[in-house]
Amino acid sequence: MPYDPSAFPPFAVTVDLVVLTVRRDALCALVVRRGEEPYEGQWALPGGFVGADEDLSRAAARELQEETGLRAHETAGGFPGAHLEQLATYGAPDRDPRMRVVSVAHLALAPDLPSPTPGGDAQGARWAPVDDLLGATDISHRNAGGAHKASLAFDHGRILAAGVERARSKIEYSSLATAFCPPEFTVGELRRVYEAVWGVVLDPRNFHRKVTGTPGFLVPTGGTTTRQGGRPAQLFRAGGANLLNPPMLRPEV
Repeated sequence: MPYDPSAFPPFAVTVDLVVLTVRRDALCALVVRRGEEPYEGQWALPGGFVGADEDLSRAAARELQEETGLRAHETAGGFPGAHLEQLATYGAPDRDPRMRVVSVAHLALAPDLPSPTPGGDAQGARWAPVDDLLGATDISHRNAGGAHKASLAFDHGRILAAGVERARSKIEYSSLATAFCPPEFTVGELRRVYEAVWGVVLDPRNFHRKVTGTPGFLVPTGGTTTRQGGRPAQLFRAGGANLLNPPMLRPEV
């Protein structure tokens, strides 16, 4: 059958970003308050339309900076000290009321990032605990004692859930948890990353034995720190291992 352009409706490509970090021992996601329709005033993941002359990683970096003030490495499409990967593609016909829109979602994991500054078409930007977002609690009323319920705009709740589950599953068998840590960190700091991402409490001694006994996972730097208080704690950096054997299995909750 010959190609007939009229048989295909116009559509656009967007990028949406699931940016996760650990703040105050909680797994948090970056969200922006939309400043225009559709879903004006609702919280959403940062993102936007891909320009005609942009590749996907460049569009993701641009949208992040425009809406939140956070910068990415323009040359590599990555985030400073962070892990970045494509998450999934979303293309349900009715996911955007404006037109047919296909979104390529990205997942970014980084150490404790600074507070975002809204810009572009975003009225606000902030880090919010993923438990609040996935539980559909309106974070603008979280500290006011209200029980308001509000889902994220578009299908962003589904995208966020997929990004969080990707992070939770990958730290079981890979060294991805170190992406939430500074270049040099203690075993206790790494343990708190696992606890925040999984939402569990881990036994410190068992955790220490597992991570230091896995070849290539952690490499001692030779330094110590007292930033956790108490006696000096040994500092480590991420080793060269990409896969953990045996894996760090997630406790059942």
